[in-house]
Amino acid sequence: MVSVAPLFDRAFPGVPLHVAEAYRNAPEHTVAEILDGRLSLLPRPRPRHAKVATRLARALGGFFDPNDGDPGGWVILVEPELHLGSAPDVLDPDIAGWRRERLPEEPSEAAITTPPDWVCEILSDSTEAMDRGPKRRIYRREGVTHLWLCDPRIETIEVYRLESGRFAELETCSGNIKVRPEPFNAVELDLGRLWRW
Repeated sequence: MVSVAPLFDRAFPGVPLHVAEAYRNAPEHTVAEILDGRLSLLPRPRPRHAKVATRLARALGGFFDPNDGDPGGWVILVEPELHLGSAPDVLDPDIAGWRRERLPEEPSEAAITTPPDWVCEILSDSTEAMDRGPKRRIYRREGVTHLWLCDPRIETIEVYRLESGRFAELETCSGNIKVRPEPFNAVELDLGRLWRW
C-alpha cells in the first residue's frame, strides 16, 4: 500500500500544504500572513511605522488598562495573530481591539479566532496594497465594525465603520489636531504626538 502525503495542514484546513509550510518557515525578519490562501511576506516595520503604532496603542491605553475615570471596556493588542474564517486567513494587524464582553478571558492559544471589533493598520509603501486590498476585504467579511488606516507618510488617519456590509468612511483626520474618532470618541487623541519623533 502506498502512503499519500496529506495535501493540507490540520491547523490550516483550507490552505494548500506548501503555503502552510512556507508560513511556518518564514524568516524571522519578515511579517508572514496568509491572505486568501496565499502567503504574504513583508519586511518588518520601519521605526516610523513602529513608533506610530506604539504611541497610538499607548494613547488608547485607558480603554484597555483603565485608571480612575478612564472608559475601559476594551482589550487592545499590538500585532496579535488572527486566524479568521474557515481556511483560515492568518493576519497580523498592527493594532486590534475587542470589546471586553467579546474577549472576556485571555486566550490560551497564540492565535485569536474571534474577529476584532476594531483594527488599525499603519500604512507604508510595502503594506498599503495589502492593507487596502485583501486585508480590508477579510475584515469586512468577518464583521470588524471599525477600521482605521493610519498613514504616517501624510500624517492622516482614515476612520471607517462597517455599514450594511461595506466600510463607510466617517472622517479623515490629518495633521496636528486633536480628534475623537470612533469607536474611541470618549478620549481625545492628539495626532501631533503620533507623528513627532
